[in-house]
Amino acid sequence: MEREGEEIHVTETEAKAGNRGNHARNILVISLFLAIIILSAMWITGALNAPQDHRQDGISNQASPTPSPTP
Repeated sequence: MEREGEEIHVTETEAKAGNRGNHARNILVISLFLAIIILSAMWITGALNAPQDHRQDGISNQASPTPSPTP
């Protein structure tokens, strides 16, 4: 830090109170990939464990048709 009369001059590192680094960006990127992996695993295991539709059951995942209103 230098003082020239009323002005104070500081270096870039002193003004930022630290060094430039990629630490925060690396943490954000790693966290993003972990979140994608965990959510994908939850979605895939849920899809694999869900009851499947079999033709011989006579049950489908479609909504049953509603009867037409009679006047």
